[in-house]
Amino acid sequence: MRFRMLARSVTALLVATLLAAACATSDTSTPPPGTGPAADTSTAASGEDAGRQDTSATSADATADAPETTADTAAGVAGASEDGNAVVLDPRETGQLRNFLGYTFPPAPEVQTGPLQRAALNDLNMIWSGLQRGGISGDAIARLGQTGDPRLGWIVSDLLRFIPPGELTDGAISAFQSLTGVRLADDPVALRSPWQSVTDHLLAWDLPVFDGYAEYKERLFTLVEPGWQPFFDDVDSDIDWRIVSWGGVLIDNRELGDPRLCPRGCIPALDNPGVTDVEGGSWYPDDGIVFAVVLGGEARAYPRHIMEIHEMINDTLGGRRIGMPYCTLCGSAQAYLTEEVPDGVATPVLRTSGLLSRSNKVMYDLVTKSVFNTFTGRAISGPLRRQGVVLPQTTVVTTTWGEWKAAHPDTTIVAEDGGIGRSYPLNPLGGRDDNGPIFPVGDVDERLSVQDQVFGVVLDDGTPVAFPVEAAVAELEAGGTVELSGVTLQLDGGGVRAVDAAGEPIEGHQSFWFAWSQFMADTLLWTP
Repeated sequence: MRFRMLARSVTALLVATLLAAACATSDTSTPPPGTGPAADTSTAASGEDAGRQDTSATSADATADAPETTADTAAGVAGASEDGNAVVLDPRETGQLRNFLGYTFPPAPEVQTGPLQRAALNDLNMIWSGLQRGGISGDAIARLGQTGDPRLGWIVSDLLRFIPPGELTDGAISAFQSLTGVRLADDPVALRSPWQSVTDHLLAWDLPVFDGYAEYKERLFTLVEPGWQPFFDDVDSDIDWRIVSWGGVLIDNRELGDPRLCPRGCIPALDNPGVTDVEGGSWYPDDGIVFAVVLGGEARAYPRHIMEIHEMINDTLGGRRIGMPYCTLCGSAQAYLTEEVPDGVATPVLRTSGLLSRSNKVMYDLVTKSVFNTFTGRAISGPLRRQGVVLPQTTVVTTTWGEWKAAHPDTTIVAEDGGIGRSYPLNPLGGRDDNGPIFPVGDVDERLSVQDQVFGVVLDDGTPVAFPVEAAVAELEAGGTVELSGVTLQLDGGGVRAVDAAGEPIEGHQSFWFAWSQFMADTLLWTP
């Protein structure tokens, strides 16, 4: 199988699909290999967001430890604190690491330390030389499986992401099973994507890599997209390259304000969208979902179906510049104040990289090529990392257009054509996420279902707090109080926002539970 031909064919397929549909998919654009080499890109993607993604390219930012709670066992998995509301769980303490389909991961294999064996290095170099020439050695992959070094499982994962089903894929799967003792046939996720299952195991085990792993990843990934090279150039970056995968699309490197589709296939950000008042927004159904922001006394609604196409908006609201990523794979729309950077630093222009981090889109700054942790706004590579940039957030309320405009009659809404003369389907993803994550997420926190929506905030001391949205809204509509650790939720136009004990706003946003709980370890969880 010729890798360069494969890379070109995948890119050509993406571009053709984008042009034919007149829209771009999310980072999860191409489902993982194992579901078919010509997977339907209309239901893949995002991540940064499809294989979308739309990571950030890093493990979750470290936050201060959550306060200790007295946990009582409930249903075998959840602990309840003294007040019956705060719930904290470390599944590693239970010995029951499971994926979203209920499969229990086996114990991690014994891991070697130190450098790789010389023979393994020779085979790696043979494989990578073959990639550059246009061919892969199946024999070399097989020999990797006989080394007894499970750290090479990360190499197998990376190869599986790019090679289509066939003899080479079968050989790579056999190598992984030999390295780890895992029988993939026991994992139902492997039935739809061996690559997803392989990577889930590695993530759940938090398996270390060998020295030099990032260099091999760089050589492979930049064959597919040279535009990712700057992300690898910062050798002191905080990117955890183990958890970075390809989302199935290429980098969005168009200049600010360029309305055109990416010529090679990317998820194109929408810059400075056209907007209308409530009357001009009559085209959008009242039950249509919007992501709404209030800033500087100005309210604006961003229709979800438009966000599903662009996954990133750079806008001005209330006299402030904001960048708004939407990771469709994570169900998470966030709003960052992009002008809040040190003096002398240009306002970042946020773009989708085409990479994912544990199924979260990886966003970057077009100006400096710095990568951000999409979930926290912290720069993790490049000049902005060196300057310690952390973009502050403002609250995003997820609700319906009808409820939002009733509560905020002076709101604006993004125009039907986005201000760029484009036509947007009302349901571009077509139920893509109905059967759980389509990209690797590892083990899951079983206190809630993986795709339950939660509203999350992070306290000043770093403690993350999450509220199941459906239960919280029901409690508030019934006249009850929703409060945990000094955070109180309030209704706003059918959605929720948070305030502290003094009534001051606390920034927050919604996301799928699997995303919040994996990027906000030890999160507290309100229960009714």
